[in-house]
Amino acid sequence: MRSLALAVLLAVPAPAEVPETMDRAAIPNYRLVQPGLATAGQPSAETLARLKELGFRTVVNLRTEKEGAREEEAAVAASGLRYVWVPVAPDTFSAADVDAVAKVLEDPEAAPVLLHCSSANRVGGVWAVLEARKGRTPEEAEAAGRAVGLSSPAMVEALRRVLASDGP
Repeated sequence: MRSLALAVLLAVPAPAEVPETMDRAAIPNYRLVQPGLATAGQPSAETLARLKELGFRTVVNLRTEKEGAREEEAAVAASGLRYVWVPVAPDTFSAADVDAVAKVLEDPEAAPVLLHCSSANRVGGVWAVLEARKGRTPEEAEAAGRAVGLSSPAMVEALRRVLASDGP
């Protein structure tokens, strides 16, 4: 099934262009990781209102409700973008969280996507599992996660737990 999803991803036309870089005050830890997908920390309120203008179609937020995810949903929807909320915390991080994000990333209508949390730490955990599912070793996957923001010991431990339980 994952092979089919990868084939679908490779067959879709290139998504619209989004910025290669962003000012840290606008979106901290912003990285364009592949065409149609950027990872980041929490965008400023002004930037959230401009995401459509910047070329995004979908926002995937990994922050929890107490971090303001509901308020963000209203702001993103008001600007005409699709909003997907997958609350992630180190103690509850699971393969199901990654599956929910992967479902969005596999949807050709979703791109370009901004995948974010508060700092990009949880984004890095999700990204690492996605990379492991593409065949990277656990060490390579963790390095890929660190490259996009994985940093806290708790999230690294959660990542390792998910990688150990996430079968091929």
